[in-house]
Amino acid sequence: MAAIWAQKPTLTVVNFDSQGVEYSPDQLGSIARMEMEKLDKFEVMDRYDVNYLVKKHDLDLNGCYGKICLNEIGKLIGTDKVMSGSAELFGETIVLSLRLIDVNENRIEKAQVMEFLNVQHEIRTLMEVSIREMFGLENNPDLMAQLTQEDQYENKIMNPEVDRLNLSGPRFGFTFFTGTSADVIGAKRAEGGFDGRPYMMYNLGYQFEIQYLNAGKLQALFEIIPTITGLEQSLFLPTVNVLHGLRHNIHGYEVAVGLSLGATPQAKGFYDDAGNWNLEGDWTGEESNPFPIEQRLDRRGDLRFSSGLVIAAGKSFKSGRMNIPVNVFVVPSPIGMRYGISVGFNSRRKK
Repeated sequence: MAAIWAQKPTLTVVNFDSQGVEYSPDQLGSIARMEMEKLDKFEVMDRYDVNYLVKKHDLDLNGCYGKICLNEIGKLIGTDKVMSGSAELFGETIVLSLRLIDVNENRIEKAQVMEFLNVQHEIRTLMEVSIREMFGLENNPDLMAQLTQEDQYENKIMNPEVDRLNLSGPRFGFTFFTGTSADVIGAKRAEGGFDGRPYMMYNLGYQFEIQYLNAGKLQALFEIIPTITGLEQSLFLPTVNVLHGLRHNIHGYEVAVGLSLGATPQAKGFYDDAGNWNLEGDWTGEESNPFPIEQRLDRRGDLRFSSGLVIAAGKSFKSGRMNIPVNVFVVPSPIGMRYGISVGFNSRRKK
């Protein structure tokens, strides 16, 4: 008994019209050809065979995107189906249009038009999902949302690691001290102070951030920000802030909470009846010192580790490819609150 094999219809994929996208008509046609081969529904004509027949019949495929022209090309080449289409950029939207021509019946058999976000580096994915939609095949709904919905723009698929929103970069601003900390910084050096101006001190630092979750409108990240405060007053007050935060991908708002770690000179001493600060060794009385011994910030003391809670909030502004984050922070403490503002900048680059 002879086996009867159903022959697949032949398909020729020609150039796509390219308007405002980074791919040429020939490149778009090649991408569509590869995706059609994956479907295994047609005998897709090889690009080299197509080029040979185009030269043999002295055909011009440039500008041939309409039904009449495509149908004539299909008859001259001798194929059952012809596919073409277009990719056009409208503002921040890519419109991908596909047309499948039935050459024998001289009609458009299938047509598909889809709108995507301007993610040209994913043009092959756009072509794949459009073709699958054209032939009624299911697409991943999460992938479709990431390709078409604006609130999904800042995600790993839409923004490869080389071009993701990242606010790592220099930081500069001002820090303000209150309470006992301000009193000590403003006190004379002979009294253990720093002879500084605590109510506005310049700070300089750099933010390193690690993004570990990016879904929908929110982004979760760790921020590590080493800073130096007081350089303009010949002071050196280093801190390292380690925060865990959330950032809104669309509007750029963010909040973060973490630790402020530092090393400051501290000494043991006591306050006398007049409220003056004295080092522990300054007591000269015959009896034991009746005043409680405390440890506090003092320029004459030893360098000691200190820590505190830091709470920060801010918003990132954009100018072209430049990000300008503006943040405010507060470090509450029993000896005085420290708060301030910082501004930074960076530019998203492609490697």
